[in-house]
Amino acid sequence: MTQSATETAKAKEQSIEKYRVTKEPYYLNVKDEVALFETAYKAKLPVMLKGPTGCGKTRFVEAMAYKLGRPLITVACHEDLSATDLVGRFLIEGDETVWHDGPLTTAVRHGAICYLDEIVEARKDTIVLIHPLTDDRRILPIEKLGKLLSAPDDFMLVISYNPGYQSVLKDLKQSTRQRFLSLEFDYPSADAETKIVAHEGGINESTARDLVKIGEKVRNLKGHGLEEGVSTRLLVYAAQMIASGVEPVTACEIAIASPITDDSELQRGIREIVTTVI
Repeated sequence: MTQSATETAKAKEQSIEKYRVTKEPYYLNVKDEVALFETAYKAKLPVMLKGPTGCGKTRFVEAMAYKLGRPLITVACHEDLSATDLVGRFLIEGDETVWHDGPLTTAVRHGAICYLDEIVEARKDTIVLIHPLTDDRRILPIEKLGKLLSAPDDFMLVISYNPGYQSVLKDLKQSTRQRFLSLEFDYPSADAETKIVAHEGGINESTARDLVKIGEKVRNLKGHGLEEGVSTRLLVYAAQMIASGVEPVTACEIAIASPITDDSELQRGIREIVTTVI
């Protein structure tokens, strides 16, 4: 290997290190999702995470990447996400045209976990691109280079979405769904959520329990004008504001009532819940 080739290889190794999860994320195992994910990883199977927004899907993937010791490359999917964005492209650098790997290609080359968040937001032709990586072939076609990139054993593909949000036009096709194992996520039990809110928010369990009670009551409004219940993430935000010295009622106003709805009547109803509990 020439000196320049060696330097290039070192640069690539250094670049993947930025995707390492260096600090263990706090994640409370709710059911058996940790063991199931580890088993899927060892079996080289792709995994689909389904659940409401803010219930811990992304934190779970981060925790598993840390536990398995693999780099984690996350892609926030959107309607303009193209196959080129995922795989890579040629760019002009000085007098040369240089190939730059996209996040999916980088993950395959280095045996990382590639996490495609909110996969249903991506274009259909982009989603099809991942199909060869999800069966026994485990390959990534790179048409612009005329190559088929084989995924190493430690590569893993994970996708997620919120079943409550997508329309028929944005639903996953069966041809994609049936390529993945599926782990269902939901809001934790009251006891588990209290521990999470207390730990992540930096508050005592008594205050955390009150926030969880508010969360449960607000979630009961779903289907009665509210599209989605308050997430565990927002309860943590409220806790962090309280821990920073903000009055609890005000913290709940800006972290719960206002973010989840613009409807003044619903906001008033949420405020009544807050003042009843706190």
